[in-house]
Amino acid sequence: MTVRSGDLTAGDLPAVIQGGMGVGVSGWRLARAVGQTGQLGVVSGTALDIVFARRLQLGDPTGDLRRALSRFPWQAMAQRVLERWWRPEGLGAGERFANTPMPTLPLSPEHVDLLVTSAYCEVTLAREGHNMPVGLNLLAKIQLPALPALLGAMLAGVAVIVMGGGLPTAVPGVLDALARGEAVRQRIDAAAPEAGTELVAELDPSALAEASLRGLVRPLFLGIVSGEAAARALLRRANGRVDGLVVEHHRAGGHNAPPRRSGARGAAEAPTYGPRDEPDLEAVRELGLPFWLAGGWSRPGSLARAIEAGARGIQVGTAFAACRESGFTKAIKSALLEGALAGGLQVHTDGRASPTGYPFKICALREAPAGYGDIDARPRICDLGFLRTLYRQEGGGVGYRCPAGPIAAFLSAGGAPEEVAGRRCLCNGLLAAIGLGQWRESGREAAILTLGEDWSALATLAARHGGEHGAGDVVRYLLSG
Repeated sequence: MTVRSGDLTAGDLPAVIQGGMGVGVSGWRLARAVGQTGQLGVVSGTALDIVFARRLQLGDPTGDLRRALSRFPWQAMAQRVLERWWRPEGLGAGERFANTPMPTLPLSPEHVDLLVTSAYCEVTLAREGHNMPVGLNLLAKIQLPALPALLGAMLAGVAVIVMGGGLPTAVPGVLDALARGEAVRQRIDAAAPEAGTELVAELDPSALAEASLRGLVRPLFLGIVSGEAAARALLRRANGRVDGLVVEHHRAGGHNAPPRRSGARGAAEAPTYGPRDEPDLEAVRELGLPFWLAGGWSRPGSLARAIEAGARGIQVGTAFAACRESGFTKAIKSALLEGALAGGLQVHTDGRASPTGYPFKICALREAPAGYGDIDARPRICDLGFLRTLYRQEGGGVGYRCPAGPIAAFLSAGGAPEEVAGRRCLCNGLLAAIGLGQWRESGREAAILTLGEDWSALATLAARHGGEHGAGDVVRYLLSG
């Protein structure tokens, strides 16, 4: 299927959507390789600005990032980003990365530049070498960077926005307005906002543009939902067109929807899911939108069963986690494949790890790869800030707090003491998993890995291909049976 993104409907999309994994695990190399197989490659947009800036600081040895920047339509912005972040000589051993700006309301001009250009370059590189559409995955809980990231991706011709981790009801309307070149606004969630003090993020593309904004194509919007109730809520409250759905079971990796049964989350135990958390696929089918099934649909024959259930296809992430094009480091990919072959991968749903309060899947390896720190011994440092909560300060200002950061700072900012225990710094831990962890006094940041509960595909692919396989092998595996 060769199509232009402007001609797409959700019903035209392929049967297999490659999931947007972690921070940089689903990068442009993986999305490009999946697109070359005729399926839908998706890049993860989470912390994409940090990934981009740190790779520029490492020197961009392959030149791909600078090549993509050379095609960016607003070259003054591209040059500002290069001058600020590119280190031609790279970083020395043990040298720290310069941190990117913390997300604030409003975003700093420097941060807007970085968000727009990083999304543009990631999508541009993912689109090379094939004629398939490319998608961008975003997390609804991370609100502040969303508008510039969407603009940058649309400048690069992104065809699909896939979004979950909450109900992104404002995003369909944002896509409509950006396609018209109009200024956009998005309400920002805040802790206990005072009446009449709604927080709003704004972006005016015409204030950034150095050339005409004509020709932007409105990408399709696929909402990730846990079941029919969330799907109905999204369709009822969305301010624009929802083109399709991804129905994600709680077996999926990353953030999961909380259990629907009241009292199902304990302070120290894994969330308990039950029959009410099983999606009613017949009810989803009656909504009349194309949908894909995610979370545990990666075995041979799963695609056929999904289609029999009325789905357009499946979304799969974990099966791609250890392929050549995955963003995980080589050491982590080897550890994953060895652990899968030995039956030793342990994936559990942690109800406390994520600062968002959502359950989060964590994969524990028998032995941590050499060079990584101990996650339990990590000092509480919040220096990236993507999962911070906004709150109203006395006097009307805006403050930020994270339960995974320093405890004293969190409590002094009005955070509840019971929110602190068990929290992990996902921002830094997920970056470490792709080789971009910060250096601390104790060494490199400890890596945090997330996988889905069903990692059987990793074991099968490792056995078939001797521990070395590509995205094409994964797609053939998914289409078999």
